[in-house]
Amino acid sequence: MVLLAVMRISDDAYGVPIAREIENISGRGVARGSVYFALERLEAKGLVSSALGEPTAARGGRAKRYFHVTARGVREVRDTRRTLTRLWEGLPQLEGLGV
Repeated sequence: MVLLAVMRISDDAYGVPIAREIENISGRGVARGSVYFALERLEAKGLVSSALGEPTAARGGRAKRYFHVTARGVREVRDTRRTLTRLWEGLPQLEGLGV
């Protein structure tokens, strides 16, 4: 979900908007710490990259870390979607539900 949220937000993807996007789409609360943890893991795997923005007075002189999905991350999302679709196909419990 974090990877997809980064893709949806695009250029302004940093922790708070990423969590907000997941909350808005899923209707569930998201712990900010879990978003940052996931972003660290995604970056370690090469699925996202990050860059620091400019420090701002509103943040006490700290800079935001902006995230972008790498080409490898896009490939991973596509592969995962194909796999999930194949897993869903033919499940009698889901037939007729428009899933």
